[in-house]
Amino acid sequence: MREWLRVLREKEQRLALAVAGSGTGIWDRDVVNGLIHYSPGWKSLLGYADDEIGTRIEESYTRVHPDDLDYVKRSILEHFEQRTPDYQVEHRLRHKDGHYIWVISRGKVVERDDQGRPLRMLGTTTDITRTRHMAERLQQNLDLLTDLTNEIPGMVFQYLRLADGSGSYRYVSAGSQDVYGLSPEQLKLPTGRERILALIHPDDLAAYQDSLETSALALTPWHMEYRVLVPGRDTGWRQGNAHPKRLADGSVLWHGFVTDITEHKRIEAELQALATTDFLTQLPNRRHFMSRIEEELARLRRPTGHGAALLMLDLDHFKVINDRWGHAVGDEALRHFATLLVQQMRRVDFAGRMGGEEFAVVLNDASHDSALVFAQRLQQQLAETPLRHQGEVIPLTVSIGITRISADDATAEAALSRSDLALYRAKANGRNRIESH
Repeated sequence: MREWLRVLREKEQRLALAVAGSGTGIWDRDVVNGLIHYSPGWKSLLGYADDEIGTRIEESYTRVHPDDLDYVKRSILEHFEQRTPDYQVEHRLRHKDGHYIWVISRGKVVERDDQGRPLRMLGTTTDITRTRHMAERLQQNLDLLTDLTNEIPGMVFQYLRLADGSGSYRYVSAGSQDVYGLSPEQLKLPTGRERILALIHPDDLAAYQDSLETSALALTPWHMEYRVLVPGRDTGWRQGNAHPKRLADGSVLWHGFVTDITEHKRIEAELQALATTDFLTQLPNRRHFMSRIEEELARLRRPTGHGAALLMLDLDHFKVINDRWGHAVGDEALRHFATLLVQQMRRVDFAGRMGGEEFAVVLNDASHDSALVFAQRLQQQLAETPLRHQGEVIPLTVSIGITRISADDATAEAALSRSDLALYRAKANGRNRIESH
């Protein structure tokens, strides 16, 4: 446990360092108890010290601008009711000294109960005041703000789409070089739009074009997150925001900006890992593993679905290891076994740590015989690759229970209970055995 806490603290410290000074803060909401915890970076966005903000959710709403409060609450409720995949809103928050700043808050429910009710929500808040104000002023007077927009992180633009569907960039700030690797002059050419389309990730291209089409037809704000493949760089994330206006000749004029949100996406991925990963073994935790089995059941219920095998695995005499060599060695034994388990799996298989010394693995499109071969191979590999500590060999064995998952299983728990029974028999019959149910 001490080792686990140390690893978790190191993970949280790395995450805190990543967001420090980036204008982004982290929040963690306990939905059931009405509590919300903020990182020091979040509090500093509003000018507060670490001990100056309470944890009650009611208090947090008092800082939201009155004109934005209903929108914020409605957006959260829609996500709680699973009508939206995540929570993302731009709104104003009151600073400690009384003025309001513009922020974008992103979050996602990471834990729900069996009825789908939200239990825990993680997210980030980023100060976008400067970018928001600059974009609004640009819409009023583009020429006056040319020099200023070139200092804004990201690309500020004005794009005109004619009634026949053709279009061109009328204004592009110098930030286009950072965002797309293209100069403003290149983007203002007739081929500027095609140059950007060529950089967008193929999996995001259709959604990107559809979002612009919807914005043009309905005159609704354009908001899109998408990946780009800029030559010489890793895959990056971009966020586009723009407001359209229909002109007298039927053309549509957008004023907006595109920012690089690659780092924000990385932080969100870290937060997701905190909620779904067992940090000691780097395997999915029990909750995440169970959700994967439910997805597997849904696949099996389709006409093309094939059966799968579920194995429960329990390290034998694990308490003896902890008592004799200490918990640090016990933690190392868990990591050692998890590594061997992953090495034996195929790309289509998935495993998880269910708690303590108990693990589970799903073998996709696997018969009982192939699952038995997998179990035997894992036991053999464990025997041939014992844990070594300070020159001493620490033998490890594992008991395994096997069952088949089929479309007839009502829930993942039904399959899990069968493999648990098989595992119990393996333990009762002497350990280091394989039993089936």
